[in-house]
Amino acid sequence: MARKFDVSVVVPMHNESANIPDTLEQIAAELCRTDHQFQIIAVDDGSTDDTARKLHSYAASNDWLTVISYQPNQGRGYAIRAGIEAASGEIICTTDADLSYSPDHLTRMIALLMKYDKLDCVVGSPYTEGGSTEDVPPFRLFISRLGNRIISRAIGGNIKTSTGVLRAYRRSCIKSLELFSSGKELHLEIISKLLAAGYSIMEMPATLRSRKKGTSKFRFRAIAASHLIFSMHEKPILLFGLIGLALIGLGLVGGGYIVYLWQSGTLNPNRPLMTLIVLFILTGIQILMFGFLGSGLAKLRKEIFVVQRENKMLEMKLDQWKETLETDAKSQPAIGSAAGHEQPEHQKAPVDYESSARLG
Repeated sequence: MARKFDVSVVVPMHNESANIPDTLEQIAAELCRTDHQFQIIAVDDGSTDDTARKLHSYAASNDWLTVISYQPNQGRGYAIRAGIEAASGEIICTTDADLSYSPDHLTRMIALLMKYDKLDCVVGSPYTEGGSTEDVPPFRLFISRLGNRIISRAIGGNIKTSTGVLRAYRRSCIKSLELFSSGKELHLEIISKLLAAGYSIMEMPATLRSRKKGTSKFRFRAIAASHLIFSMHEKPILLFGLIGLALIGLGLVGGGYIVYLWQSGTLNPNRPLMTLIVLFILTGIQILMFGFLGSGLAKLRKEIFVVQRENKMLEMKLDQWKETLETDAKSQPAIGSAAGHEQPEHQKAPVDYESSARLG
C-alpha cells in the first residue's frame, strides 16, 4: 500500500537543472515549518540537460522527494497530470520550478483549505485584489492580463487568473476529474471542469516574480493560439456571435444607405449593392445560429463532466473499500485445522456415497 501524506507538491520541470537545488530546498524548508507529512513530486518532462540526474541524486538522500522522468518532452500539462496521478497527499499543490511564486504561497494555500471545509481549490492570483507582479516584462504582463480577462469571460466563475500553475486542490476534488490536455491549456481545462462540476474555488493574492535562472518556456504564439482556441471552444458565441453581429450590422448599414439613395432619387437599380446587403444579413444570421448551437453543445459537454466526476468518485470509493478489505483480511489470523481440534462439519471432505454403496 502506498504511503499516505498530508500534502503533495507537484513541480513540473523541463531543462531546469539550474533551479533544482534552490527549488527543492526552499519548498522543503517551507513545508518543514508545518506539522504536515509531505512529499515533493518532481516531474522531469523529457529534459535534455542533466535535470534527471540531479533529481535522482537528491531523491537518494531525501525520502520526501519522488521523481518521475520520461522521454521525450510531452508538455507541462502532461507532466502535471503525471504528478497528480502519483500524488498520495490529501492536499495536492502545483507550482513552478523557477520559484516564480515563493514557497510560502504553498503553505498559505494549504492553510486556507485546512480552514474552510467547503473549499475545494485555491488559486494563487497576481491579478486579484492584493496580488502583484515584480520585474515581469511589460509585454508579457499585458498579454497575460488580456488573455486571462478573455478566458474569464469564456469559462465564467469570475476567476481573474486561470492560466497560472500555483494552485492547491483537495485530493478528492482533483482526482475526480478526467483530464486530457498536455500543454499549458491544462490549467484552463481544470478550472472549467471544476466550475462545471460545482466545486468551490477561491483566489488568493499572490506575487508573481520574473525568472532568475534558466530559460523561460513562454512562447507567445503557441500559448496565445491554444488559449484563444480553448476560449472559443468553451463559449462559441464569443467568436460566432461577434462575426455574425458584425455582418448583420454591415447589412443594416447598407440597407439604410439604400433607403437614403432611394429617398434622394439617386438609387441605381443596376448596382449589386442590394444583393451584397442581403448576403451580409443572411450570412450573419447563419453564423449567429452556429454560435447558439455551439453554446448548446458546450453546455451539454459540461453536463457530461458532472457524470464523469460522479463515475470517477465512485471508482475512488470502490478502490478505498478494496484496500480496506485487503487490510482487514491480512490482519485476521489464518483459519486452519489445529492439532487436537476436529474440523468443522462444512470443512470436512465430502463422502462419496455412490462408491460406498458399490463396495458394500
